[in-house]
Amino acid sequence: MAIKNYTSGVDVYTSLGEIQGALAAHGARQIMVEYDDQGRPTGVAFAIDTPPGRRGFMLPANIDGVCQVLQRQKVKADLAQAERTGWRNIRDWVLAQMAIIEAGMVSMDEVFLPYMTDGRGNTLYQLYQGGQLALGEG
Repeated sequence: MAIKNYTSGVDVYTSLGEIQGALAAHGARQIMVEYDDQGRPTGVAFAIDTPPGRRGFMLPANIDGVCQVLQRQKVKADLAQAERTGWRNIRDWVLAQMAIIEAGMVSMDEVFLPYMTDGRGNTLYQLYQGGQLALGEG
């Protein structure tokens, strides 16, 4: 079975706009799109107010990873299709997270915790993977 949205024809910027709209509607106070040297979007950074103060988050778009999956699945797709697929999947994931927040099951900072940044651009997950965040045994 092919990756979700592998045939998406939705423009990357439409998906980005929907992501930004959902984040803003649920309390994001700042939203920024990061781009690579070729002008392609690579992530969405946003800030929300939390009990300890305003915190930043970074949702990365690993388009290279999408390309690799499409190749492994023998789906004929160019970089533009991989970008459409990747951003549409991020949009779907963000909207799913918003539904869980709206249901009162989690808070916004709780659901996006792995993507919280340390002020230097590193996410909590990256710090954990790099051994800089120790949780102990168990």
